[in-house]
Amino acid sequence: MNKSFFILSVLVLWQVVAIAQPRFTPNTEIQKVGQVEWKHPVSVKFSITNEGNQPLVMTDVQPDCDCTVARWTETPIAPNEKGEVNVTFDASILGTFDKSVAVYTNAEPHVAYLHLTGQVMTEVKDYTRTHPYKFGDVRIDTTEVSFPDVQRGTYPTIRMGVANEGDRPYEPVLMHLPSYVTQKAEPSVLQPYEHGELVLTLESDLLDDYGLTQGSVYLSRFQGDVVGQDNEIPLSVVLLPDFSSLSPEVKSRMPVIELTTQEVDLSAQLAKKTSAKQDIMVTNRGQSSLTILKVQVFNTAVGVDLKKNVLEPGETTRLRVSVNKRAMERDHRHLRVLLITNDVQHPKVEINIKAK
Repeated sequence: MNKSFFILSVLVLWQVVAIAQPRFTPNTEIQKVGQVEWKHPVSVKFSITNEGNQPLVMTDVQPDCDCTVARWTETPIAPNEKGEVNVTFDASILGTFDKSVAVYTNAEPHVAYLHLTGQVMTEVKDYTRTHPYKFGDVRIDTTEVSFPDVQRGTYPTIRMGVANEGDRPYEPVLMHLPSYVTQKAEPSVLQPYEHGELVLTLESDLLDDYGLTQGSVYLSRFQGDVVGQDNEIPLSVVLLPDFSSLSPEVKSRMPVIELTTQEVDLSAQLAKKTSAKQDIMVTNRGQSSLTILKVQVFNTAVGVDLKKNVLEPGETTRLRVSVNKRAMERDHRHLRVLLITNDVQHPKVEINIKAK
């Protein structure tokens, strides 16, 4: 009887140990990056999910050569949560490559292998990975021109990667560029299967007002091209007040904005109704008057109603945020509200909205 009880206890213990385990599950074991330009390092990210019921710990990640470097989530990954393994290959040797990294964990088996494959070339002919957005025979690496958090008097630049997949020379240019943005193509002409950049510079002194300025520019795909939805690229700038000339003493007495929340979730309401709203309380915790210089939205489905835009120290007002479901179906831009204030630490405050 005692012997049977002992055997049963061992079996139960073995089953508990077998069940209570972390589980290492990558989104893929092989990342194929295609053609890579010689001496231009390429990086990939493996997303790791712990599908077990105990914390997963990646204790070490060892690449198979010095040409590869790995970074990983070193803190424990809770059950059903995600971590990362980031791998960078230096692309210093021409030819086909298959680089692996050994990931050591507390899961079974204790070692897993992830692979990065591709081909290093002196002249890249495949731009699908580096320039994923296709406009006719032209590929670019972004579909948005954005200048965030700009102060007047500064001249920030953005570099847009452009690749010519056509069989004729191509002159990169953005049409309908606003007066406050200049452009320069490097090089000015791209030969077939050559890539370069459009360098865009913001002339912030030419902006009219604080806050968000939005518009559209259009990528010319060939000589004589016209503007339309097929080659439209959104352009946005956020201009902030400049407090750099204020003394530390003055800054210490400035207003301080406080919101009850900056994350609004209207998804439950919109599941039942065509419109929804939520009130946010805005308080001035500083020592001088708080002025909300601008309230703007990025999506036509979002409405805002600010009861008062100047608050004395300790004063509170209401900001009502609303969303219309039908308008949201037509406008797919980010649902958020932007506040521009005279708070030195928080001249820009964003309220993000979840609607589904």
